[in-house]
Amino acid sequence: MADETLRGVELAHRYADLGDVQLHYVEAGEGPLVLLLHGFPQFWYQWRHQVPALVEAGFRVVAPDMRGYNLSDKPLGVRAYRVELLARDVERLILACGERTAVVVGHDWGAIAAWIAAMRHPERVQKLAILNVPHPARFLDGLLSPMQLLRSSYVFFFQIPRLPEEVIRAGDFALLRSALGRDPVRPEALTAEDIERYIEAIARPGALTATINYYRALLRYPGETRALLQRVEAPVLVIWGERDRFLSRRLAEPPRLWVPNLLGVKRLPDASHWVAEDRPLEVNTLLLDFLRSPFITLSR
Repeated sequence: MADETLRGVELAHRYADLGDVQLHYVEAGEGPLVLLLHGFPQFWYQWRHQVPALVEAGFRVVAPDMRGYNLSDKPLGVRAYRVELLARDVERLILACGERTAVVVGHDWGAIAAWIAAMRHPERVQKLAILNVPHPARFLDGLLSPMQLLRSSYVFFFQIPRLPEEVIRAGDFALLRSALGRDPVRPEALTAEDIERYIEAIARPGALTATINYYRALLRYPGETRALLQRVEAPVLVIWGERDRFLSRRLAEPPRLWVPNLLGVKRLPDASHWVAEDRPLEVNTLLLDFLRSPFITLSR
């Protein structure tokens, strides 16, 4: 794919061979490395508002398509999408970029990968910023709540073989188009062009099944996920759109036992699950303040 310009910032399209997968990513800027990890059903383009702001502030930004998404490899089988492998991709991508450490920012599935990467590869994660995803322990426990079970019913639907793919593909991805079009609080948060780019990415051969396999692996191997849990020693910022219809706002606060260096939970009352697109200016300000703040360790 040819390089492109995003709001005046030159983006380079590159590929990183991580051993078992090759990930496509965009890169821009010079300075300390910031890794931006997207969620479902998006790809690197989710961060189109954040990349220019971070580059202009003096950071080197790398935004990959996570395994299974868009132009990255799409390994077969559910086991290929276990959270341990997602975290390993984060660690290997940082090294592939020629760096030893990075600030990692994640939303949705990218945030789950970021959480686990900070636990399993703490030497790679300087700081961790999480957008609208609970700490993995809190999310697994939250599924026991009847209200959260209702909100997360799509996760259980995704466990059915083949049917979810057929439903989502029906009518030229009509269900997905409708969800993306109506869910953000800010009407112009996702334009028709933005939605079309997301549909084009997930319609690539093998991409839809790969992205749904993230959810299948989560429930198929919950014991493996719990076994990965340990304290996150890096400073952590949580940004939470309070009008998230998929996740309860009660899940925003990470357990202090697991996250002793939590620097804050910033709640945006007029933002949906798609917080980085719903409220880009507020999110950019919060991220830049966090990135520029001194490295502080509160735990002992």
